[in-house]
Amino acid sequence: MRHVVIIGGGIAGLGAAYKIRRAADAGHEVSFTLVEKDKRLGGKIFTDIASDPDGGTYIADGGSDAFLTDKTAVHRVARLLGIFGEETGTLDETKKTFIVKDGRLVEMPDGIMMFAPTKIIPMATTALYSWPAKLRMALDLVIPRTVRWAPGETAQDHDESVESLVVRRMGRECLDRLAEPLIGGINGSDPKDMSVAATYPMLLDMEQKHGSLVRGFLTQRRKVEEMKAKYPPKPDAKPRTFFSSFKLGLQFVIDRMADAAGRDRIRTGVAATALRRADGRWSVTLSTGEVLEADAVIIAAEAWAAEALVRGVAPAIADLVGTIPCSSSATVILAFDEADCPFDKRWHGILTPAVEKRSLTGVSLMSSKWPDRAPAGRVLLRGFLGGPRDQDVLRKSDDELIELARTQMVELIGVKVDARPRYAKIFRWEGGMPQYTVGHLDRVDEIERLEAAVPGLALAGNAYRGVGVPNALESGERAVSKVLREFGIVLAEDSVEEKRIH
Repeated sequence: MRHVVIIGGGIAGLGAAYKIRRAADAGHEVSFTLVEKDKRLGGKIFTDIASDPDGGTYIADGGSDAFLTDKTAVHRVARLLGIFGEETGTLDETKKTFIVKDGRLVEMPDGIMMFAPTKIIPMATTALYSWPAKLRMALDLVIPRTVRWAPGETAQDHDESVESLVVRRMGRECLDRLAEPLIGGINGSDPKDMSVAATYPMLLDMEQKHGSLVRGFLTQRRKVEEMKAKYPPKPDAKPRTFFSSFKLGLQFVIDRMADAAGRDRIRTGVAATALRRADGRWSVTLSTGEVLEADAVIIAAEAWAAEALVRGVAPAIADLVGTIPCSSSATVILAFDEADCPFDKRWHGILTPAVEKRSLTGVSLMSSKWPDRAPAGRVLLRGFLGGPRDQDVLRKSDDELIELARTQMVELIGVKVDARPRYAKIFRWEGGMPQYTVGHLDRVDEIERLEAAVPGLALAGNAYRGVGVPNALESGERAVSKVLREFGIVLAEDSVEEKRIH
């Protein structure tokens, strides 16, 4: 029997555990032990389900609250678990996004794809940009490419920062007013350091293919509209939205994965403190003083934690992992009486650009974004603090951060000045968001090359090839495939996946 120790109980670690369980169920001689330093599973996925004093329930995601519908990993696992029917989309009838400008809310113009305009009239009439900025953005249609790629080259060969790309194609105001809060906010990164190739390589591909980002997005929009016309939704089909979750929040899939993998093989509240490899075997020392013996180790932890663990067994890998910076953030959940929220609630989110110099980087109106997330008569809001632009704010106490978020919601949205939350909870994510800086993919390629030379070692998590929930899940599954191949085990599902790719 081959045994694998998995370090980390987020969706990457649980994805690895569940895949090993599937391998065992298929008749392969393999087992696992998963250790998680926190008392709960889920990592950056944490759904708080709380009761309102007057009845009803809040379903509040403190970390990730959604995944991209077009990415298939979560759907695939949900089908394996028999919970695909529990997935839910956003309430798109209330779908609006606002940007803070000079302390006021300006609706994002219709036709914006990421940060590029694809409709003339909404762009011409929006108050989001000045007229010089609008004209500068239009110049994207005629500005030549900086360089033409040689045959076989990709975005990775021509990486640059998001700030560099957006400013040279669309101008500084486009970056400051929309690209920075939108792209930087989603990825928890600073655009001046953020790698385009590692996060949005299609932008560089568009520039090469179309000579313009606007033309590239126009082409993409036409294709989407053609597909919708060609394949209209069936009357009884579940509405397809850009983002998806589960009716009981993302924690639901975490719990079902843990159940299916086997909770008897999962230990929480126990940290891995050291690794040792000798004679082809691995030893994992735990915070309890115990030592687990294993044939392989999968490290599905934050980059800074992975660096510390791997330092003694593969220092070259540790050096590279140590170059991946991570930022901290906090999420504040507040619920108010509807009477204390006398504003239009037909929107999903508000983005606050860094140039506004506010601590609150964004707000989600969860009771309008998702169905059944708050009791009737309550408004559920989610505020974001910290990130690369303001790490100092996180030095405040929990009570101070809750009051800061409440005060800024009063100023920005129109929550009544004297309103007090019926429900409040704060989630702190220390070093929780890896920064994909320029050259990130080259570093990851080298990490994987070195990792391949160390039998029984695999890294997983959101620090390497995608920060989204499906990316993290797939990273755990890839880590299992690596160690199982070294055991001489090839799963049928991996063979099917290879055929699909090739």
